[in-house]
Amino acid sequence: MSDTHTYTTAVEWTKEKRGALSSAGMPTIEIATPANFPGGHEHIWSPEHLYTAAAEICLMTTFLSFAERAKLAFLSYKSQADGVLEKVDKSLLMSRIHIKPTITVSSEEDKAEALKLIERSERYCLISNSMKTEVTIEPTVVVKE
Repeated sequence: MSDTHTYTTAVEWTKEKRGALSSAGMPTIEIATPANFPGGHEHIWSPEHLYTAAAEICLMTTFLSFAERAKLAFLSYKSQADGVLEKVDKSLLMSRIHIKPTITVSSEEDKAEALKLIERSERYCLISNSMKTEVTIEPTVVVKE
């Protein structure tokens, strides 16, 4: 596998402050300025939502990779993330993202392993490591026997 990978996307303006985000062979999604900005739209993916989601998705996929290698048979993985947009030194910035993953396992032994793997995932998540935004996690591991 090469050490360099390219991910190509395309955006096309459709109307108002909306557009369509696409990439070859993938579903197109509607994107827009978020509702809290003038002329923005509710219930449509914004750059701020996608930025937050990128860190959240990367944490999950990194965990899935580590769990597979460790042969951890977890029952479920869910998360919620909050991305904070705020004024910093007269500029609006996505200053921090806080991700709250919940992992369900079937034993106390798996709980310890899941905690270790989610913490390792936080250290190795390539998207959050590429951001200047502070990214933190607050993991919960539930044992369901």
